[in-house]
Amino acid sequence: MTQLPLSGVTVVSVEQAVAAPFATRQLADLGARVIKVERPGEGDFARRYDTTVHGESSYFVWLNRSKESLTLDLKTPRGREILEELLALADVFVQNLAPGAASRLGLDSGALAERHASLISCTVSGYGTTGPWAERKAYDLLVQCQTGLVSLTGTGEETARVGISVADIAAGMYAYSGILTALYVRATTGAARAVEVSLFEALAEWMSQPAYYTRYGGSQPPRIGTQHATIAPYGAYAAADGKQVLFSIQNQREWAALCERFLQRPELVDDPRFATGPDRVTHRDELNAIIAEHFRRSDAAEIMRQLTETGIANAGVNDVEDFLAHPVLTKRGRWEEVGIPNGVVRSLRPPVDLAGVRPRMEPVPAVGEHTESILAELGRTLADIKTLHADGVI
Repeated sequence: MTQLPLSGVTVVSVEQAVAAPFATRQLADLGARVIKVERPGEGDFARRYDTTVHGESSYFVWLNRSKESLTLDLKTPRGREILEELLALADVFVQNLAPGAASRLGLDSGALAERHASLISCTVSGYGTTGPWAERKAYDLLVQCQTGLVSLTGTGEETARVGISVADIAAGMYAYSGILTALYVRATTGAARAVEVSLFEALAEWMSQPAYYTRYGGSQPPRIGTQHATIAPYGAYAAADGKQVLFSIQNQREWAALCERFLQRPELVDDPRFATGPDRVTHRDELNAIIAEHFRRSDAAEIMRQLTETGIANAGVNDVEDFLAHPVLTKRGRWEEVGIPNGVVRSLRPPVDLAGVRPRMEPVPAVGEHTESILAELGRTLADIKTLHADGVI
């Protein structure tokens, strides 16, 4: 097999929850050795978010394949000594500890740079390590609220959280790309640059379009369910069999095709209420009534067939069971089996394909599964390891 791109790169991560583990799992997918430092006994608290995957947490199974688990009590001198030995051998250190904890442990980027000049440190925080909110804890939904995302999601009557941990995912993606960039900079210049990402600023970047719309338009986009705030028609409509079909009109050519071929209403093309994109948004309710009436004439399969023949992008509104059975994932071979402590699960391959490279899809570790082997690498004897166990250091 072709050598993976990050083979030979060692990552040590004092991580928990979602954001940092998502970043390091992607590094592991590319071949990096990721040593996950967990609390003795309980481990990463995300292990206990739920027990739905053969007794394991769905979050933990998603985020932690191909890693090695080392338990260490970092509040003890011997625990910190072991971590320090690992950092001396590592290329990257990632942490998303509670506000102020990294500094108290001497694991902030400035302190690490003094002790390990070639180490790339990555800090994932809630609101940044400086500024007025540096000491605040931040969880995904709190950040969805603070960025205004929740105010855009839902219906006119009620707000709603995004159904996935979108702030954590955003931060994890930027941490991942930041680490890759820092590895490139070190390889080309020799300089190890620290990386810092906050959940708030990662999601703030993703809020830029509604931010521009609000700042320069005078009001924020309305909350209208599956409809699009600034494009019409763009949303889901119920067919005669009750199933919903979503479609989108992106330009005047598609608008004309929709009127002439799908709706069989060519007079609507130049109707002053709908002549331009902004006109259609202004008269959204009238337009929706026309479309809804047409949808009620046929079932969802027929509606999708007609839209596809008209050249209009469309999709049925799937639930998660439909997604799991999606033919694109099956026919493109996106599912692979991965071991977990109590069984085997089907996991999605990473979405980025590199020609000639097969991603690593190795097991999800049990708490402390690799503690003894890692300590042996560091020169600890079996007697040393037994003592560390007895003293609660590992």
